[in-house]
Amino acid sequence: MPRITTNDGVSLHYYDEGDGQPVLLISGYGAPADDWALQWAPLRGAGYRVISLDRRWHGRSDRPAWGQRMSRHGKDVDDLLTSLDLRDVVIVGQSMGANTIWAYVSLCGTERLAGIATVDQTPKMVNTPDWPYGFYGLTDESLGTFFTTPEAFATGHGRAWPDPVELDAAIKAAGGRGAESLITPDTYPLLLDHSRQDWRDTVARAEVPVLITAGAESQFWPAEHAAATAALNPKATSTVFEGAGHTAHVDRPDAVNERLLAFADSVRTGS
Repeated sequence: MPRITTNDGVSLHYYDEGDGQPVLLISGYGAPADDWALQWAPLRGAGYRVISLDRRWHGRSDRPAWGQRMSRHGKDVDDLLTSLDLRDVVIVGQSMGANTIWAYVSLCGTERLAGIATVDQTPKMVNTPDWPYGFYGLTDESLGTFFTTPEAFATGHGRAWPDPVELDAAIKAAGGRGAESLITPDTYPLLLDHSRQDWRDTVARAEVPVLITAGAESQFWPAEHAAATAALNPKATSTVFEGAGHTAHVDRPDAVNERLLAFADSVRTGS
């Protein structure tokens, strides 16, 4: 079971299979690395080394009493890339995993990266007059208490969530350990820090190609965030997956895999 130790002494688990240019997959809030199981075989089959990270407090990684903030999660990505000496990485994040990428880029730049892809994550979750693509109902006035109850996630928008039994079976069939969530009160500070961030300036300064994708029927925010985010950077493009919700990579895995492979191929070393 491969692991690295961060510079603040936390042991992080990751999967690492296949050969070729590395693709690093980062899951969303509460989700383990296994959440990407439906992407593993297609990426490996296309000749990529596929690495999936369990962030701290996620999956089989340590659960320390510190580090519940996006900047620390970004540094953890740096510790992984440095420990494995990875370069020309195609880095892909879903939900909070996407903004973990922007936290990393904000700290460390894009020297080790070949491209960045995100799956249904707005770079700014608070709705403001200049950014109406945040989490449904989240404003500066409600930010402090918005995520203190489970009802915040029941927005009344988007498609029905995947059936947990069917999702668990699909992930296991694809080689993962199954679906699980580690959302506990211990991680609420991380969620609050995540919701307060505005990564638009980081997106705008990214120096590698960027793909921003959205689920047309996302339960959390308007799919228009993808085009609005891509408009911040001339190296960025956007795609909306019809029929997909926030977890587009499990709602429409074939469509997501096709688009991710096309993007990865476009930044493949030597292409």
